[in-house]
Amino acid sequence: METSEASHQIIADLLAARTGQQLTESRRWRVNSALAGVFREHGISNVDQLVCLLATPEAEHGGPDLSQEVVEALLNNETYFFRDKPTFDQLPQDILPELARRRADTKRLSIWSAGCSTGQEIYSLAMLFAEQAERWRGWTIELLGTDVSHRAIDAARSGLYSQFEVQRGLGVTQMLRHFDETPQGWQIRSETRRLAHFRQHNMLGPHPGRQPFDLVLCRNVLLYFDRMTRATAFDRLANALTPDGFLMLGAGETTVGQTERFRPSARRASFFEPLCAADEMRRLRFG
Repeated sequence: METSEASHQIIADLLAARTGQQLTESRRWRVNSALAGVFREHGISNVDQLVCLLATPEAEHGGPDLSQEVVEALLNNETYFFRDKPTFDQLPQDILPELARRRADTKRLSIWSAGCSTGQEIYSLAMLFAEQAERWRGWTIELLGTDVSHRAIDAARSGLYSQFEVQRGLGVTQMLRHFDETPQGWQIRSETRRLAHFRQHNMLGPHPGRQPFDLVLCRNVLLYFDRMTRATAFDRLANALTPDGFLMLGAGETTVGQTERFRPSARRASFFEPLCAADEMRRLRFG
């Protein structure tokens, strides 16, 4: 049975309203497979029936969390440890040493992973700091991962991963150093896990921290926004960063032509720096 265009649009509107993400034509082919678990849970077989269920009074069908179930099922939680290694390697080789120099007086670093999914990105950072414990002794390191998905955040907080998940991006030495094998899977060890904190948060909303961040990672999230929503997201990211901080995007993402709040960081692929008011005035004056 072919799903009606109206039903697809209702689901697309729900996703956009909750997350800002667009259910473009190129993503619609996977809607039925993504929602298969929701269909089974509620005894239905297609999107038209799901839309009818969403319109039914909550007390009778589905419960108040059905719409959230739908949104969570449609989110792309693709991630893995040390994703895009050539890009990620710039952190210990360049970005973190540079931030350490800039924060030598306060000895405090605050890092935010926006759209952290199931936590591999933040835990990759935690491993870097754990492996350089002597270098960072006496520092306050704050690692925050946020995601719009409650399910993803619950998985991140558990720190428990399958054999397949730990093998994506991790060498055997790292697996044995930072994880314990358990009957349930690979559990990240407490000394590494305690460095990371997670919370459910929509990056289009208010600042998720108590103070500006020195480094923000927002990789392969903005791809799912339309141009206007992406501009709003860049504003939120710029407002969340210190004036001399860094934004890290995915390998195929850029701020060029998307926003005037950032400029590419010289010789640093996928890294961008906030364009402060003085820089912007200079750019407008001299071109």
